[in-house]
Amino acid sequence: MMRAARMHSLMLVLAFVAIRCDTHAATPPAALQHHEVRPDRLPKPFATRSAGNPARIVNRPPHAELLLPPGFHIERFADGFDEPRNLLLSPNGDIVVAESAGGRITILRGNRRFVFASDLDRPFGLALHAGYLYVGLESAIVRFPYAPGQTIARNPPERLVSLPPGGHVTRNILFSRDGSQLFVAVGSSGNVNIESDVRRAAITVMKPDGSSARTFASGLRNPVGLALEPKTGALWTTVNERDGLGDELVPDYVTEVHDSAFYGWPYAYIGAHEDPRLGGRRRDLVAKSVIPSVLLESHSAPLGLVFYEGEHVPAGISRPRIRRAAWLVESRDTHRLQGHHDPLPRRPRSRRLR
Repeated sequence: MMRAARMHSLMLVLAFVAIRCDTHAATPPAALQHHEVRPDRLPKPFATRSAGNPARIVNRPPHAELLLPPGFHIERFADGFDEPRNLLLSPNGDIVVAESAGGRITILRGNRRFVFASDLDRPFGLALHAGYLYVGLESAIVRFPYAPGQTIARNPPERLVSLPPGGHVTRNILFSRDGSQLFVAVGSSGNVNIESDVRRAAITVMKPDGSSARTFASGLRNPVGLALEPKTGALWTTVNERDGLGDELVPDYVTEVHDSAFYGWPYAYIGAHEDPRLGGRRRDLVAKSVIPSVLLESHSAPLGLVFYEGEHVPAGISRPRIRRAAWLVESRDTHRLQGHHDPLPRRPRSRRLR
C-alpha cells in the first residue's frame, strides 16, 4: 500500500450517475454529508431489499444543483453533445471529446467545435502517444495520426486489437509514465457471472502497438476511471461493483491497482466477503482477494479520476494537513454531492475518506 508520506497530490474522484429528478423531488440537503464505509463494518448480504430506481430524462428543476465544498465553483462549459463520456486536453489547449452515443470524436476550441472522426463504435477512452490519438472503442482499440491543433482525421483508424463487445461498454485506456505500456480497462458482461474471456472485468496491459497483451489485474467488475499517481506512477482506477445484495452492498471503490492482483469479482467483494450467489466456488480466489484502497457508498458509480498537483486549493483545505480530497456526485431519490477529506493513515488495509 502507498504510504501517506508519498501521497502529496490531490485526488479528485468524479462519480456521474443517471439522475432521477422531477418537479416533486425533495430539495437537496443544504450541506455536504460525511459517509464512512469500512470493510469490517459491511452489512450482511440481503439485509435490505435492492431498490430499482431507473433514470428518466426530464427538464432540469430549479433546485437541481450540485453542492460543492466551500471555495469551489461549477458551471456549464459546453452543451449540445450526444453522450460526451470522456475528455482529453491536447497540448495546444484543444479539448478532445468522446461522444459515445454519437459515435464521434469532437475537438473543442473556444466557442468552435470540429468533428475529428465519426462512425465509431461507442468511443470512450482517449490517450495521446508518439504522434497518435488512441481511442478505446467498445469493440477495439484504434489510433489516428494526430498533431496538436489538428481538427480532422486525415487517415482511417488503425485497428490495434479487438475487444469483447457488449456488457459494460466503456473501454478506457492510459499509457504508463514512460509510454512503454498501454493499460486497457474492460468491464464485465453482467452483474455477477463467470466470464470466459480473461479481458473482462480486468485491466489488460500491452505494448503501444497492441502486442504482448497480458492481464495486469483482474476481479474488477467494471473499472472505468484510470489515472497515474504523479509521484510514483502507480496505476489507480475507479470500480463500479455489483448489485442485488442489498442497498448498502457492494461498496464501489477507488483503488491503487497492483500487478497480478485479484480484487474479488465475481466470487468475493471487498476482500474475502463471499458472494452467496456463487455457492462457495473458487475459495482459492476468495482467499486472495485484495481489499481496495478507498471504499465508497454502494451504487455511487464512480467514473472519472484525476490527481491534482496545482496550488489553487480553496481556503480551509490545507495541503500539508489534507493530502487528498475526493468529490462524489451521486443520486438516489434526490441529488447529493459529498465532500470528503482525510490525512491518510500510515498502515491501513482500506483507506478512509472523511
